[in-house]
Amino acid sequence: ADCIMQIFLQGSGVHAVTVDSSCSVDTLRCLAAESECVSESALYLVCQGRILSTGDLESNNVGPLSTVTVNARLLGGKVHGSLARAGKVKGQTPKVEKAEDKKKKLTGRAKRRMQYNKRFVNVVSGFGKKRGPNSNSE
Repeated sequence: ADCIMQIFLQGSGVHAVTVDSSCSVDTLRCLAAESECVSESALYLVCQGRILSTGDLESNNVGPLSTVTVNARLLGGKVHGSLARAGKVKGQTPKVEKAEDKKKKLTGRAKRRMQYNKRFVNVVSGFGKKRGPNSNSE
């Protein structure tokens, strides 16, 4: 049952086209190429989220008053840098085991208690000049 229907081609602008339901996707692509002034091979058509590649409009669920989006194919770009060297730095870095956690420093009341004990309780009274807390000499 060939029925004549109107569909909309949405590219740089919107064009209304009258075709029959047995019209092929290639014919529609040809009409789109004329309206967009681009070569046929550079275009692909999308309707309801599906790319129209082969067959007629009816088999691709393109009904009357459907909007078919006309898109241009994009050229594949070059990859920046060689993929052969991907992960080079991570691969050559030596694995270092995690260090065991040091004992955490005291805070608050406990720190003050430690200071008091160090300064006043465990005082080693010796002869000569008084040494500072940071001196390493005996």
